[in-house]
Amino acid sequence: MTAVKMALLGKGDQIEVRTADTPVRFMLMAGSPIGEPIVPYGPFVMNTRAEIQQALTDLRNGTFIQT
Repeated sequence: MTAVKMALLGKGDQIEVRTADTPVRFMLMAGSPIGEPIVPYGPFVMNTRAEIQQALTDLRNGTFIQT
């Protein structure tokens, strides 16, 4: 199972990734702060846990994408 972890790095922070036997994959993104809370879950990033739950419900019901 994949664990989703987030870290907020500030100016001058460094990151070093090492593994012994286990391969690792990660995504490093940069951008300006948006001034809003974020809640990540799988491919979803919303502002609240309730919005994540609603997105999952919509996905299961086939109503996630409406044209």
